Amino acid sequence: MFLFRFFFKFLTFLLVLALAIPTFALARVWYSANNETIRKADAIVLMGAAQLDGKPGQVLEARLKEVLRIYEKDFADQVFTLGEGAPGDRFTEAGTSREWLARNGLGWKSVTAIKIGRDSYTSIEALAKNIDKDEYKSIIIVTDPYHCFRSVTIARDFGFDATCSPVRTGIASLDKAGFRYLLRETGAYLAYITLGRRGIHISDHVAWKL
Repeated sequence: MFLFRFFFKFLTFLLVLALAIPTFALARVWYSANNETIRKADAIVLMGAAQLDGKPGQVLEARLKEVLRIYEKDFADQVFTLGEGAPGDRFTEAGTSREWLARNGLGWKSVTAIKIGRDSYTSIEALAKNIDKDEYKSIIIVTDPYHCFRSVTIARDFGFDATCSPVRTGIASLDKAGFRYLLRETGAYLAYITLGRRGIHISDHVAWKL
């Protein structure tokens, strides 16, 4: 009888734990999306999203507009754009983003394209390997609201002092993204902290290709 009670309590504990951890993660993703805390930094970092033969897709364009907004408010004077292209693409996400920003008021020297990485982890990894982190220690990541928490977590794991400025418009903004995106990012965050930090990376580049 004692063993049965112990086994039942142990299963109950595991069940509570299995529910509590995802719920806590979901709350943190939601809170990060709804509570912007950006401050002046050494650089703005634009997370990549789909480009269509050299033209930003809807998600990428919304992120570019947010970069332009905070750049014009003098939060930072250097921008790094991230992301390579899909197999067969003539253009990269980073290159398309750099050209768009240059055509919309930023000087070419103010924007550096890092054309490596097809998902959040590999893009931030490429950033860490290709810039001087002593010069660009503090960064503002520009991405979708529900993507902020995971992106900042990865960036901090690479040694950056990171905050996030979420998009305010477009299909991935808070008023349009929906609960599905929140669930997806919660799962992606849990996958990163349980597997990604141990070298097992699950790509997220298939999401939001509009």
